Amino acid sequence: MTILGLSAYQPDSAACLIVDGKIVAAAAEERFRRIKHWAGLPTQAIDFCLRQARLKLGDVDHLAIDRQTGSHTLRCLEFAATHLMNPKLLLEGIKKGCGRPSIKKALESHYAISIKAEVRYVEHHLAHIASAYLFSGFKEAACLSIDGFGDFCTTALAFAAGTKIKIDERIYFPHSLGIFYTAIAQFLGFPNFGGEEKLMSLAATGEPNFLEQLREILVIQPDGTFRLSLKYFRHHTKEISYRSRDGAPEVEALYGKNLVDLLGAARKPDELIEQRHKDIARSAQAIYEKALFELLHTLHKQHPSENLALAGGCAMNSVANGKIYRRTPFKNLYVPSAPGNSGGAIGAAAYVQSSLTSRLRPLTSVNLGPETTEVEIYALLDWKRNETAAELCSVIAFVDEDELLRRVAQAIADGKLVGWFQGRMEFGPRPLGHRSILADPRNAKMRDALNAKIKGRESFQPIGLSILREAVSEWFEQEWNVPWMTETFPFRPKHRTLVPAASHVDGSGQLHTVDEEANPRFRRLIECFRDLTDIPMVLNAPLREDEVLAAYPEDALACFLRIRLDMLVLGNFILQGKNSSTCHISDRWLAIRQRPIHPDRAQSSPSLAQTNASS
Repeated sequence: MTILGLSAYQPDSAACLIVDGKIVAAAAEERFRRIKHWAGLPTQAIDFCLRQARLKLGDVDHLAIDRQTGSHTLRCLEFAATHLMNPKLLLEGIKKGCGRPSIKKALESHYAISIKAEVRYVEHHLAHIASAYLFSGFKEAACLSIDGFGDFCTTALAFAAGTKIKIDERIYFPHSLGIFYTAIAQFLGFPNFGGEEKLMSLAATGEPNFLEQLREILVIQPDGTFRLSLKYFRHHTKEISYRSRDGAPEVEALYGKNLVDLLGAARKPDELIEQRHKDIARSAQAIYEKALFELLHTLHKQHPSENLALAGGCAMNSVANGKIYRRTPFKNLYVPSAPGNSGGAIGAAAYVQSSLTSRLRPLTSVNLGPETTEVEIYALLDWKRNETAAELCSVIAFVDEDELLRRVAQAIADGKLVGWFQGRMEFGPRPLGHRSILADPRNAKMRDALNAKIKGRESFQPIGLSILREAVSEWFEQEWNVPWMTETFPFRPKHRTLVPAASHVDGSGQLHTVDEEANPRFRRLIECFRDLTDIPMVLNAPLREDEVLAAYPEDALACFLRIRLDMLVLGNFILQGKNSSTCHISDRWLAIRQRPIHPDRAQSSPSLAQTNASS
């Protein structure tokens, strides 16, 4: 049985393919289009997933969509009745929803076939919850999904056991923690989709001096739920516009004039960040956390489980996630690698799978994207050899694994910035050791160097770290497995000064735990670095070009050349900058030339096609 899961016509559109109860591929469309947060029909991600399984779209048995238009019609009508000052809003919303193209029809038009697959619509927040719970390994769990909104719902509280998920309570549009957080991010001069992460990072540099004002905006109810004071917002009026420009999502300002009257002038993106902005960020984070923890206490009273499955776009707030163990009764937490919209593709497919047969096994690895062979890397480098040599690269080497790990670990210890491109691409927004820039956490200048080089990053943003799983309790005040870099823990005070580049201004670190099963080569690299330095972690930043994580070696090579990395590792190939010492090119380099290239990759560059033909 094959199930194609889709998240379409919303930011971070993605596709996932399950074959006989196993995820064989999943990827966000942005990785192929090279447009961050791409919104639309994810045809290139679909193509990749089908190629991975050697299937055609006509072979798919079930099409799982992470939305269910009209699932809360009564709530929509209630909303319209209470907002009579704007009677056209509902009609505009219905027209917009009905005007969305049918995904099935859009696929049939694009692929010029008649799709026989059964189409299954999974309500937006149910898909989010499924993406967390069904892969958590929990036998039962309390579940929470929070985001901006989807299917007219912004928050869902649920309980799951076995393969069954039951949503008990919902909070509906226009009251939304996600919209609150996005509106404050926009107010602080971070208008692009995804600017919420910058707000979260900035919060660590401020003081909570605007709590009183923000309590007027986000009001926590006696029952543990919340409401927005709508006079400060615009998203519930006809003025607001959500649109996609060439696939990139754009959102107009969600806040209104009353927020400016309350907090003062909004910051423009090109203006300096003042202490007032930092304090507003800190206060917004504190109010968000208070609302989240009250919700979780309410959820735990309803379902007193030790386990929590958390998803939705707000689950990207790793700072709040890391405090759940200390601020709530939950003892075990699972957040998926892609808790936002892209994860809806996996969640919808997994929900259909569990409803038809059985629950899927827990995910021990999310390396579900494209993989590049040695011969493909060779062909690319052979094609680009003159260009790269002329610009930056003095040597290209092919070495065995032991030599590779030794050289790379030494380069990191020597203060080099190393691009690390290995195996299949990760699913989700975080670099998890397959598409990473690695650096030494002992050098405080490394954080500033990385933020300066990586496009779109602010100087105050922390750099994530990858740490050996068994070293977490020694280095952090909390002990838990964080395989997808979804939580932030406080460092133990005695260790903060040892890794200043990994420690944020508040003494915390956004960690990614590495074990042998999920990423054996990356783990051995960290072990080599530990043997050299006694430090069981490395800085781990995203290896990305044009703000999108690398999918193929072409993307990694472009990043290497543009931001002037000291070294790029593509599989077993090492590219070194002109100031680096030369190294031996083994005979194995020449043997690679004789291997065939997969036909699906042969079209990515002239050299790949030529190499395939000559083979």
